[in-house]
Amino acid sequence: MSDSAESRRPSPEALLEEARREGRGRLKVFLGASPGVGKTYAMLETARLMQKKGTDVVIGIVETHGRSDTQAMVDGFEILPPRTIEYRGRPFAELDVDGLIVRRPKLALIDELAHSNIPGSRHVKRYQDVDDVLAAGVDVWTTLNVQHLESLNDVVVRITGVRVRETLPDSVLEKADEIELIDLPSDELLKRLEEGKIYLGEHAAQARENFFTPANLTALRELAMRAAAERIDLQMQTLLRRHKVQGPWPTRDRLLVCVGGNVVGKSLIRAAARLADLRGAQWIAVHVIDSRANTLPNAAKDQIAETLRLAEELGGEAVTIPGENVAQEILTYARSRNVTQIVIARPQGPKLRHLFGRSVARSLMFGAKDIEIAIVPAEEARTQTRDEEAAPQDFGDWRGYVWALAAAAAATALGLALHAVLSVPNLAMIYLLAVLTVALRVGTIAAVVSSVFSALAFNFFFTEPRFSFAMVRYQDVVTLALLLGGALFTGRLGAQVRGQMDALRKTARRTSNLNEFSRKVAGAMGREEVLTAIVEHVNATMQCSCCVIVEPPLPRVIAAARRELGADYQFPEIDRAAAQWSWEHAQASGFATQTLPAAQWLFVPLRVSKRIVGLLGLNMRARRRPFSAGQKRLLDAISDQAAVALERVQLVQEVEDKRLAGEAEQLRSALLASVSHDLRTPLVSILGAASSLRAQNDKLAPAARKELLESIEEEAERLNRFVQNLLDMTRLGHGKLELKRAWCDLRDLLKRARERLARELSGLTVMIAADPGVPLVHVDPMLIEQVLVNVLENASKYSPRGTTVRVSTRQSQESIFIDIEDEGPGIPAQDRERVFDLFYRVESKDHIKPGTGLGLSICRGLLEAHGGGIQALPATQGSGTLIRVTLPRPAESEQRGPLHG
Repeated sequence: MSDSAESRRPSPEALLEEARREGRGRLKVFLGASPGVGKTYAMLETARLMQKKGTDVVIGIVETHGRSDTQAMVDGFEILPPRTIEYRGRPFAELDVDGLIVRRPKLALIDELAHSNIPGSRHVKRYQDVDDVLAAGVDVWTTLNVQHLESLNDVVVRITGVRVRETLPDSVLEKADEIELIDLPSDELLKRLEEGKIYLGEHAAQARENFFTPANLTALRELAMRAAAERIDLQMQTLLRRHKVQGPWPTRDRLLVCVGGNVVGKSLIRAAARLADLRGAQWIAVHVIDSRANTLPNAAKDQIAETLRLAEELGGEAVTIPGENVAQEILTYARSRNVTQIVIARPQGPKLRHLFGRSVARSLMFGAKDIEIAIVPAEEARTQTRDEEAAPQDFGDWRGYVWALAAAAAATALGLALHAVLSVPNLAMIYLLAVLTVALRVGTIAAVVSSVFSALAFNFFFTEPRFSFAMVRYQDVVTLALLLGGALFTGRLGAQVRGQMDALRKTARRTSNLNEFSRKVAGAMGREEVLTAIVEHVNATMQCSCCVIVEPPLPRVIAAARRELGADYQFPEIDRAAAQWSWEHAQASGFATQTLPAAQWLFVPLRVSKRIVGLLGLNMRARRRPFSAGQKRLLDAISDQAAVALERVQLVQEVEDKRLAGEAEQLRSALLASVSHDLRTPLVSILGAASSLRAQNDKLAPAARKELLESIEEEAERLNRFVQNLLDMTRLGHGKLELKRAWCDLRDLLKRARERLARELSGLTVMIAADPGVPLVHVDPMLIEQVLVNVLENASKYSPRGTTVRVSTRQSQESIFIDIEDEGPGIPAQDRERVFDLFYRVESKDHIKPGTGLGLSICRGLLEAHGGGIQALPATQGSGTLIRVTLPRPAESEQRGPLHG
């Protein structure tokens, strides 16, 4: 292929993006700078033109806000009836998503994309409803004001002084197929406000004073234009990649934002998202877990988790890494990910603390010589109350102070005992050891307290003058200072080691539990074992009751496995709706999610590739708080392994079902082939003989008539044995064979079998030699007689006329043997085991009647049901075959006596 052709080939990423959008509807957003610019009017006006061209247009929901011109534009469109939801005693009209999907128009008009749905709706936000409609293949036109973008939330606050509560992720706008900017000059917009075309009454006056000022509107117009321009630029780059147009390709930056457990985090995340969006760069939100992470209050942990979730919602990547030196860990990670800019918040608090302290911001500014540092004002920090700012720190449990005092006292006692043999500076090492012990056992604060106690005790008991806090020698002052500094440093270092050990211990425990779970599900052979392993591990790891659902939750939720849930537990209606939505959309829903967050349960889909194999449900009622970022990643790992394990057992079951279906088809074909011959042959003989008797009854001699009757009887008996074999095979195959045991004499069974085969055995000599000591056997006489008949019939087929068939019985300590030996051609060694398979027949000579391949196979099944067996052996005398039938020998206490005669 030429270079020019190669250069025109679309990029794989663009083709994948087109494939992902295939089957989805197209989204068009009418973007404005503020209310009143005419977004809804423009949408309706453009839709009317589409309707005149023959497009099927339906209004899903449109807010006219009492504006007559907008209401006039609504007339003439088909309006979908809204879904009424009652909340706090009042009815509210919301978009009927299911009704719109069932109606399935070509184009749906859905106003106010950032609208928050009434509690009790399927989704929290309307843009999620729109996503469901788009997934159904319906095109959607919608409206949006620029101040509703999440990344611009703080900017809008600084411009207007008003914080917008209804926001949506910027990724929603990025996924729009088309954006139309609806712009209106500030003067004209203010004129519309004065004329009452935007707000009425007091609302208009309040808006004019707080929001609708020329400066605010101009700034918002700039934001709207910039957002539209950025989106158009992204569309242009997509077209360039899709059509492989040669042009400039700017190098993309990568941003990293530092996330901590304070209220500044969300403001910082929005600022980083805005910077990344302006640059068209990827960005990462990083939180460093140090030794103090486990001691943080639940509120701080929830704050960190919410901040990281906000980063993911805004299109960033959320990462947590372990480490004690936060700044160094961030720099190391940033360099490993080729980060070009680190975003941090402006340090808060007293200036002296940041001037002389080791804050993260200061360390990053001095350490990031090859990375740009962006310092962002922390707007949300100003919203803290004085009580929050002056809240006292938690100095730990009182047992820590006891440890600190006890360690200092023990070091003093040991120092007094060794004072006679050690110099004073050497005694300081004992106190350092005590402080290190406290740091490793308790923590940093207790180690600091122990350092102070140790310094005071060393001064009082060992420096001159002794038993006084005064010091007269310069060396003692230096020794005491070194002791205090060394103790503080040792305590801090020991506390860090302890924190790292705790973190490693927790990580190792989680890893061990995850590995143990992997081994359990990998070794589980059936679905029930896998489901039990899943619920047990989730219950032990996540500390909540749980269940696994492997069938679509319609019309009710059926838990295939559950833990700490009663057998009669019924899922509430909202939880059933959440489970149904998760199953249909393969996304998490329920507690602390964007879909049905009021539910008590959290449902996580178990997905493999593009299909869902089940749902993992976690009851969050007792917990009442969302999972942390680490717990969420652990839950994702568990759900991934559970999905793979469930898919494995499902695939194994499918393979087994296909194998059984193949064997059944093979058995059916062989059975039809056998039945077509072995049923038809005796039937033809019977019909022929009967027809001859009927047609020539008076003309036939008595001898001929007798021969025909004997032929009918023989073939009927042959047909009866074949049908009996088929019935026995069916009962064996379905496991429904019931033994009707009785005490039997083997000689009697052999005689009856020989009598049944009198015609087949004619021309052969049958010799029965029984061991007189063989006792009675406890068997089903009809089935064992059938075994003997099948074996003798098989011997009669392969034995030349005039030869002898020898039958003998003998016993051992555990078994009774019946040997039936013929003088036929024998069975080849490679076929002696296969002759007991269904429908297997040894290649026979022309003079030997072919069999069905059922007789010996049924013999094995019947004998195994009795606890015995059968095998083919070479004849003991010359050529031929020896068939040995084995039956279990009754215990001495059960024996009824030997054979006689």
